Amino acid sequence: MAKRPSTPDDEQRTGTAGVRELPLVALRETVIFPEMIVPLQVGRDKSVAALNAAVESGGPIALVTQRQPEQEEIEDPSELYSVGTIAKIAQVVQLQDGTVRAIVQGQGRIRVHGFVHTSPYLAAHVEELHDSTPEGVEVQALLRSVQAQIEQYVANGAPVPPEAAVAARNITEPGLLADMVAYSPDMSTEQRQELLETIDVEERLKLVSGFLARQVEILELKGKIQSEVKSEMDKTQREYILREQLKAIQRELGEDDPQQADIHELREKVEQSGMPDEVRTRAIKEIDRMSRIPSASPEVGVIRTYVDWLVGLPWNVSTDDRLDIKEAAQILDEDHYGLEKIKERILEYLAVRSLADTIRSPILLFVGPPGVGKTSLGKSIAKAMGRKFVRMSLGGIHDEAEIRGHRRTYIGALPGRIIQNVKTAGTNNPVFMLDEVDKIGMDFRGDPSSALLEVLDPEQNFTFQDNYLEVPFDLRKVLFIATANLLDPIPAPLRDRMEVIQLPGYTQQEKVEIARRFLVPKQMENHGLTAKQVEVTDEVLTELVQAYTKEAGVRNLERELANIMRKVARSVAEGRKRKTVVDLKKVEEYLGPPRFEYGELEAEDQTGSATGLVVTEVGGDVVAVEVTMMEGKEDFILTGQLGDVMRESARAALSWIRSHAAELGIERDKFEKHTLHIHVPAGAIPKDGPSAGVTMATAMVSALTGIPVRKDVAMTGEITLRGRVLPIGGLKSKILAAHLAGAGMVILPKKNEKDLRDIPEEVRKQIKLVLADSMDQVLEAALRRRPKPLKAVPPTVIEGGEKLPKPEPQSPVRRSNFPPTGDQPPVVVKGQ
Repeated sequence: MAKRPSTPDDEQRTGTAGVRELPLVALRETVIFPEMIVPLQVGRDKSVAALNAAVESGGPIALVTQRQPEQEEIEDPSELYSVGTIAKIAQVVQLQDGTVRAIVQGQGRIRVHGFVHTSPYLAAHVEELHDSTPEGVEVQALLRSVQAQIEQYVANGAPVPPEAAVAARNITEPGLLADMVAYSPDMSTEQRQELLETIDVEERLKLVSGFLARQVEILELKGKIQSEVKSEMDKTQREYILREQLKAIQRELGEDDPQQADIHELREKVEQSGMPDEVRTRAIKEIDRMSRIPSASPEVGVIRTYVDWLVGLPWNVSTDDRLDIKEAAQILDEDHYGLEKIKERILEYLAVRSLADTIRSPILLFVGPPGVGKTSLGKSIAKAMGRKFVRMSLGGIHDEAEIRGHRRTYIGALPGRIIQNVKTAGTNNPVFMLDEVDKIGMDFRGDPSSALLEVLDPEQNFTFQDNYLEVPFDLRKVLFIATANLLDPIPAPLRDRMEVIQLPGYTQQEKVEIARRFLVPKQMENHGLTAKQVEVTDEVLTELVQAYTKEAGVRNLERELANIMRKVARSVAEGRKRKTVVDLKKVEEYLGPPRFEYGELEAEDQTGSATGLVVTEVGGDVVAVEVTMMEGKEDFILTGQLGDVMRESARAALSWIRSHAAELGIERDKFEKHTLHIHVPAGAIPKDGPSAGVTMATAMVSALTGIPVRKDVAMTGEITLRGRVLPIGGLKSKILAAHLAGAGMVILPKKNEKDLRDIPEEVRKQIKLVLADSMDQVLEAALRRRPKPLKAVPPTVIEGGEKLPKPEPQSPVRRSNFPPTGDQPPVVVKGQ
């Protein structure tokens, strides 16, 4: 073992395979060998950067031991040993303290020929080295000699697992056998490096043989010394040892052996678990393997945990569905007000379930703004069906293993959260809520949304296989319900597997009713108050909805009610005996002045300003579009953080106006000598989408003609170059926002007429709905007067209790083939 470790200047080039450039990590007192799988704790910035570079490139990394372990920064190749290992990165985990834990597997020896660069990480030119194995009986003799020495080394009490001797006996490759000895804790870093640098396999076996011979001699001497010491022990010590030996003999005979008792208990659990034959065979096989391993081996705990997971899963445990449709409907109505579409869908499923046992559970996706009750609705559905409820939040998940689990080869591996939650539920048919499915992320650890494809596909999830379990588990009976605030961020393949149900938000009357039925009693109970101590009137609830909250759901409304209850609870705690009736005066006393003004539209008719309707993450909203005209030669200026689609809509609107300037009574020189500035307030908020096209066109026509826009009008719709008004999405959210803002008229595309049936009747009665097919019809309804009146019959007005007009059948023509704009007036729906 006196061979000098080589340096980068050595000329030895045995078995080379070309020079390549690789990221390099310098190791401290650690030497990695080919075929060795080890975890590495990396903390230096350059080492972390090298690992990340190798992961991003998908290639291997060079691992080389540094000469001085205490040296922090490596700047020159001479500070490293010249021979290292090229390794494959199996896993990288970012720890909370900023360090990185990586699992690597050595692949071959390399020689370092100099650095490519040292910042931001070390990169070097390396040359792969192949073993030089001479043929002949001498190498085979050395191989068998080393195998015998390893068996003797293990038998004399070496600090290595007993399985090492068995593994050595099964190795027939001389180089691999020699490298295996490097696992011995008795070998120093310098000895391991010398062994790594020995390319000739025969020389390597001789080095190993010498090392083992010395270690065997040391262990034999150690055993002799211990034997002499034991012979001098007194009688009490001898009795203690004899008793311990007696216990060991009893364990060998299976008498009072804790491990054998555990194995017997596991076998009984497997037989009683009701698992499928394929899974039971796998479990019994693992238990048999566990019985053959010494109880002190760490593998026993790994197998025990695995079998416990298999036994603990509800393979054939199901809850009986409550198939009484009336009772289920009553439970849903008790917990939630409104939401008729979702309730109807659940009752339909129960109805079919009562007729057909083999129906697959639907996979639903609730899409709506925060606070509309998506998560609580899942609990009510589970309650109505008589099933267990489990919830899994997907917000911020980046690791695919969160869904599928880790393989058992990793230390501390566990199943994914799908299997964990099913085990927690204790049944194989729970209501499983996947919350915030639109907020899943992805990085180098995988794409969780792709892992969900199998979970949420009824054609595949009956054989869902977790990476940890490695056996199929049937998810067909699970009722999956996903929730999201927005539909767009969800990948199309995942969205295609779910039945989308929109929850656009509540009307003012629905919010008041929800507060009366649910929120007020809940907050009274939370604050220890009774109906004899506090009363909240409907007038106060309406004021809270209109003046103190602005949301699609009721989360802030509940927060304001809690604020009121805290004030009342304090007065009761201070000795107030009389009942507190919360009126408008007390609301202002408790909560301060109103925060929002109900009816946010313009107080007077405005020239160059129109009100549009938009949909945001928190529901619908109204937005003003302002246009001013000034001297200049630019077409127009756009401000307010407008996106590309919205800018294109503004340009299309201006092109239509310029092409119809004569019809609109606009002089040509206004375009040549003036510039239009379009601004959408709330400039800090990005805005985009085509539905503001008619709003911008109306505001520009108003600014160019001087005709004011009606103050109580809100509008939405996409505009084309030919002045057609195309349909838009999110109609219910937009009309609810217009209603809350106090609009008296809403102009919308004629082709959205079919969506009016989703608008609550109480809203339709209070808003005049104008269905427009062209910009002429929009201007007719929005402006106070027209430069040239339309040559058309008066618009149709539907008032009172008349039914909504039946939507016209959709034409199969493409959008580009729409007929030219005519003089047909808009359809007006009023009081319905």
